[in-house]
Amino acid sequence: MTDAPDTHAVADPRTHADAPAPMPITEASELAAEVADNIETVIVDKRETIEHVLTAVLGGGHVLLEDVPGVGKTMLARSVARSFDGDFRRVQFTPDLLPTDVTGVNVFNEKAREFEFQHGPVFANVLLADEINRAPPKTQSALLEAMEEEQVTADGDTRALPDPFLVIATQNSVERDRTYELPVAELDRFMKKLRLGYPDREREVDVLDRVVGGHPIDDISSVATVEDLRRARSATAAVEVARPVKAYVTELARYTRDHAALGVSPRGSISLLQAAQGRAVLDGRDYVVPDDVQTEAPAVLAHRVRPEAGGTLGGEAARTLVQRALDTVNPE
Repeated sequence: MTDAPDTHAVADPRTHADAPAPMPITEASELAAEVADNIETVIVDKRETIEHVLTAVLGGGHVLLEDVPGVGKTMLARSVARSFDGDFRRVQFTPDLLPTDVTGVNVFNEKAREFEFQHGPVFANVLLADEINRAPPKTQSALLEAMEEEQVTADGDTRALPDPFLVIATQNSVERDRTYELPVAELDRFMKKLRLGYPDREREVDVLDRVVGGHPIDDISSVATVEDLRRARSATAAVEVARPVKAYVTELARYTRDHAALGVSPRGSISLLQAAQGRAVLDGRDYVVPDDVQTEAPAVLAHRVRPEAGGTLGGEAARTLVQRALDTVNPE
């Protein structure tokens, strides 16, 4: 491409005005590696998935873990949360869960003769939305404003959420008749959708070894502070992205729009760049290369694609289409 290299960082709509000074890239990379090692004391042989979660965390995104029951989705989320010293809350999504059970509610104080807001579990640094697809869409939508704008509005009053704020949601991919499909607008707010899969024979034996006598999740401790994470996120947001890389991301998104009933939104393109910035930090670089985009694209883009009208988002057909986009569109 003949355009002059535009190497400014990606604008992040969720960047706080009081964002701390970024830590050096090498320090942020070492921090991410230490957190990954800490998580691996609980989650066996899933380094690639762990790194995908961490690039989302660094890029300021939210993560959806979908798989069959019992493969470690909740343990992974808890391990990530416990690796930082922030406030962690867990909500078990059920059919009778109300939106106010997540966001909070105004309660009348008889003594003070006024309404007081009781904060819901969403007011945390890390929120685990466990089996999110067991709750009806109205309750799921309670997270829309929180995930996009990091705030909650109740009875006309808007309250900021803690910084950082991260949602890690899990969903059951088996009992479709007992669950609700996530709204498209909510799916689009998750930076990544990941699967863990079953461990192989040797790794499953390792899992059994680790849980005999007690579960390793009980012994995991924090290896980083919330301020460390804020500074690492600032470093990630400052990672340089040249204009040709931005053009490459745009062409990948356009390919999905041209070849599917529903393609990747501009929000998805932004998420891909932010995830690529996180991947660069993981590799100790202060600039994004096309390989970062290619590594992150399947986890960031596939769940936003509906290959056929009336079909479902994501799935094998969507993953195939994203891979075809990567095979067809060349970075320049």
